[in-house]
Amino acid sequence: MLACFGTSVLLAQDRYTVSGTVSEADTGETLIGVNVIIPDLQTGTVTNQYGFYSITLPAGDYEIYYSNLGFATRTATVSLQQNVQLDIALEIDTEELNEVVLKADIEKLNIKKPQMSVNTLSMETIKQLPVVLGETDVIKSITLLPGVTNAGEGASGFNVRGGAADQNLILLDEATLYNSSHLFGFFSVFNPDAIKDLTLYKGGIPARYGGRVSSVLDIYQKDGSKREFRAKGGIGLVASRLLVEGPIKKDSASFLIGGRSSYAHLFLPLFDNDNVAYFYDLNTKISYNLNKNNRLYMSGYFGRDVFSIADSFANSFGNTTFNLRWNHLFSDKLFSNLSLIYSDYFYGLELKFVEFDFDSGIQNLNLKYDFTHFLSEKIDLRYGLNSIYYTFNPGDIKPTTEGSGINPFKLTDKYAFENAVYVDAEVTLSDRFAVQAGLRFSTFNRLGQDALNIYENDNPLLYNEDLNIYQKATPIDTLYLSRGKTIQAFAQLEPRMAVAYQLSDNTSLKASYNRMAQYIHLISNTTSPTPFDIYAPSGKYIEPQLADQVAIGYFKTFESYSLEIESFYKTVQNRLDYVDDADLIANNAIEQILLNGEARAYGLEVLFRKTEGKLQGWVAYTLSKSEQRTPGRTPVETGINNGSWYNSPWDKTHDISVTAQYELSKKWSFGANMVYQTGQPSTFPSGQYVYNDIVVPVYEARNSSRLPSYHHLDLSATWVPKPNTEKRWKSEWVFSIYNVYNRKNAASISFRENTDINRNEAVRLSIFGIIPAITYNFNF
Repeated sequence: MLACFGTSVLLAQDRYTVSGTVSEADTGETLIGVNVIIPDLQTGTVTNQYGFYSITLPAGDYEIYYSNLGFATRTATVSLQQNVQLDIALEIDTEELNEVVLKADIEKLNIKKPQMSVNTLSMETIKQLPVVLGETDVIKSITLLPGVTNAGEGASGFNVRGGAADQNLILLDEATLYNSSHLFGFFSVFNPDAIKDLTLYKGGIPARYGGRVSSVLDIYQKDGSKREFRAKGGIGLVASRLLVEGPIKKDSASFLIGGRSSYAHLFLPLFDNDNVAYFYDLNTKISYNLNKNNRLYMSGYFGRDVFSIADSFANSFGNTTFNLRWNHLFSDKLFSNLSLIYSDYFYGLELKFVEFDFDSGIQNLNLKYDFTHFLSEKIDLRYGLNSIYYTFNPGDIKPTTEGSGINPFKLTDKYAFENAVYVDAEVTLSDRFAVQAGLRFSTFNRLGQDALNIYENDNPLLYNEDLNIYQKATPIDTLYLSRGKTIQAFAQLEPRMAVAYQLSDNTSLKASYNRMAQYIHLISNTTSPTPFDIYAPSGKYIEPQLADQVAIGYFKTFESYSLEIESFYKTVQNRLDYVDDADLIANNAIEQILLNGEARAYGLEVLFRKTEGKLQGWVAYTLSKSEQRTPGRTPVETGINNGSWYNSPWDKTHDISVTAQYELSKKWSFGANMVYQTGQPSTFPSGQYVYNDIVVPVYEARNSSRLPSYHHLDLSATWVPKPNTEKRWKSEWVFSIYNVYNRKNAASISFRENTDINRNEAVRLSIFGIIPAITYNFNF
């Protein structure tokens, strides 16, 4: 009898693993974030960035649900008496069976997860939003989320929880992008037809990410159809796009190639206008399933912006990336990804009237190896390492003609080596309590360079007490060090923690903490990229930025709604700012104009979503404050703004967005979004004086004034002529109006003397008024 009891206990403890890959039935495209639910055990998991899932369960018979937005839910019955590999293909279908029952299970799973401060948007949702010039835009879509604002009218990038645009880590197929916009913020660099999935991390950032202190935007391209050839694209008023994908070897290998270009500049000569402004980009990818345990991916991106004004100047800028990845499945519980990644950001300027070129940029080569280990149904472990080699080109000036009065001049190139190892664990401690804990250890070595200035007392910036101004120190020596030598080394421990406590089946409380280190600084005095923006690596005179962020949140789901309320507090050490009257142009000793400061941001975010029915959308509101302080290094120094806190350039007290999509019928659907933001901080002159017949302006405290509030309303309508057609060719027309009531939002305010009335006046620069657009989209 005792033997029988022991045998029954042993059998009760038997556990087996079901694992596999979830893909789209029509194309073989792997699907990210698919919910894999076992209702009998009230547990589940989700697929990773490559569509792989794994979950360990007690021996027995189970029904497993596979659910993803826009796909028909699929069920599979398994008898777990041994490990099972189960690959699943989902059909595209908006009508899901057992939707209500399954939805409750999915929401319960999401409520339990400790991850917070994360937003995901499907490309289908993004494509329904009305945008400027009729072009679907990833960046403008995420600015409709709480805690995210645009960088200003006509400006590049975005700001997250009071952080600067350069504090965002933007990844495309794991490759770093240093500029996320085309045409100075008018368009995003991301071709919507080529994008599979995007996730924005605002806090509680997992330990696998590092190098930036504000946020992570992680975007993956599609793999390409492995079943049949497909094409899709769009023709708009100012830009068009085309994407082609198909099998190289059916069910095993595929390709994807997509391109976009604007062409409004082609019509400018008709109006005797010699100016030029356009962009183009290219997305490519090859995927190859070697066998069930090995997959290879090669992907790349190339984009350029070209802008010129007649015979005055011309400039071009853009990103180039290439990624070679190898997925390997060691076992049904251990998944790995090895990547070799190249990334390059280039900025070039040709000043025709003075006959010289100025080129600058930053390159990196990144080797990373990541592992996902599904230890049990209660413990998921992620760990890995990566090494990045940087080359910084601050600027290279070359005369373009023999008669140019400009001499060739090369700013000193800089080099660095960044390394990191990390471990991240997600642990379910009980039915109501789950924890995600991680630790990242990063190092940064500033390597030798051709010329390194040495200053007395290692102080490159002096303070003149008599004049109350900062002045550049004169170097006392110059060192020439090979790249094999280390000028300065840094090391940081970056702990991460997130917890979730489930109050009920549909309600939970969450909290998170993360420390992030950023070793690269962008020194700029504009909100849009210029060739004179300087990427400065940490080194002998520049410390790395360190951010600490805590957040707490309340999460609740209803039958068709969800509510998220989060509050955050973030501090940043070693936030650099330039002194008054600093010269950023072609500065070969940037350390001579910089002061070390600090930043802080705090706020409240609310996101209310409607997730079902013909009318769907969300309301997002953020109340926040973002400040900087740069005190003097000694009691007599003034620092910046006399050492007092001042508004950061991206401080927006109130940020409200309302987004809605309404499906009237299979032929007609409508979209709308309304945005309101507090005006951007700015520094205005408060007076003037005359010195030697020269009018000298006197400015108020830094960023103590604001531009007028920013707001606009956008509308769109999508018409599908033949929604039920059996033909492969499918099309739709998108009609959109950006800024319906023609709000003249200020990009900037400048001041000038009006000679007619002999008084100074303020001049508002507005870029966008009302903009109607029509786009024709097709796929076959």
